[in-house]
Amino acid sequence: MCLEKCKYTFYQDFIRSREECFRMSTVEKPEKNVASFEFTVSADEFEKAVEKAYRKNVGKINIQGFRRGKAPRMIIEKYYGKEIFYEDAINIVLPDAYDKAVEENGIHPVAQPEIDIKGEIVKGDDITFTAKVTVKPEFELGTYKGIQADKVTHRTLKKDVDAEIEKLRERNSRMVPVEDRAVQKDDIANIDFEGFSDGKAFDGGKGENFDLTIGSGQFIPGFEDQLIGANIGDEVTVNVKFPDEYHAEELKGKDAMFKVKINGIKVKELPALDDEFAKDVSEFDTLEELQKSTKEKLSAANKEKAQHETEENVINAVCDATEIDIPQEMIDTQIQNMIRDFDMQMRYQGMDLQQYMKYTGTTADMLKEQFKDDAAKRVKTSLILEKVCEVEGIDATDKDVEKEYQKTVESSGMKLEDVKKYIPESDIKDRIKAEKTIKFLVDNANFK
Repeated sequence: MCLEKCKYTFYQDFIRSREECFRMSTVEKPEKNVASFEFTVSADEFEKAVEKAYRKNVGKINIQGFRRGKAPRMIIEKYYGKEIFYEDAINIVLPDAYDKAVEENGIHPVAQPEIDIKGEIVKGDDITFTAKVTVKPEFELGTYKGIQADKVTHRTLKKDVDAEIEKLRERNSRMVPVEDRAVQKDDIANIDFEGFSDGKAFDGGKGENFDLTIGSGQFIPGFEDQLIGANIGDEVTVNVKFPDEYHAEELKGKDAMFKVKINGIKVKELPALDDEFAKDVSEFDTLEELQKSTKEKLSAANKEKAQHETEENVINAVCDATEIDIPQEMIDTQIQNMIRDFDMQMRYQGMDLQQYMKYTGTTADMLKEQFKDDAAKRVKTSLILEKVCEVEGIDATDKDVEKEYQKTVESSGMKLEDVKKYIPESDIKDRIKAEKTIKFLVDNANFK
């Protein structure tokens, strides 16, 4: 078993050891976002790891003359060579040793390391490892105080208030059957339908008792218009053409014919816009009070929206003023995080990522490409905010942390101890420091 220059890569999903048993060697200055360094594991510590490896594996080894699991270590090493337990022993000591080296040297890895054993393993000698790992980029901040940016404002207009009130009316409308006339625009037609292409019925082209709002654009362009003028009980032939960008590959750009039966017609009846309406849909007694409350809510939302957009403008200006050579590994990691979040959003909507990709004709590579630019922007923004936070000495106090935890308790309804189990304090501190840093940049910006 040759262990010379044996290479190991691993994830940092282990618990840090507190034992002071590792000694550092040289560290090369990061070059092109790569740090190369050496670290040493003492002979005593490695011997302990070999013993652990022996105890872990002894039950799996058969030695003639000994019951399974009872063969002494030296006998096993005599039969199979002293190196038999070295690989497991290295995997035992390596994570903590590497982690200790990274911490002591202030190295900030952003990818899995490549680790080699330097020379041969000799019983009774310390073991030296060499490591190479991609790290956070070093960079100089550009202008970040007094940066020029656009300040955003959003006015709350009467038409906006009216639109919100109209939405309330829509939500509180009722459907009234119509029997004495033909289908008109904006009617809700209850239909049976079946679609054919090249004389054959196609998948997804059939439905019964389907409520279709005429003019909604829910169906293929031209479909709904051809139902206008039809009466209840009529059977209508609808001729359409699928769009070239239609999701089903076999139907893109093809002609289709639908057989449609009109089962019924309904119209949406909106409630009168008066005080009674206000009482029915809100805690207010008058329409005027409802309108005033609606305006206040819209104004608050517009203020928050404007603040967010202003912050975005400032952050973008600061990012434009700073050049960073971002390691591709950081961007790739961010892409994976964004894809994972997107998958979760899809699942909330009853569709997983694979189904989405199949439905839209998207490949994994296409999806990564879609997220690439936004991922790079997010990484750059994060690095800059972190740097500004460090330079300006921005921190999160214990009071800040407890206040943030309490907000989560109030919004989630969970107990404080449960919230603290699920959200580490470090995550809370990072969030607070980011928010404080953004506020610092905005407070120190020059607005046009």
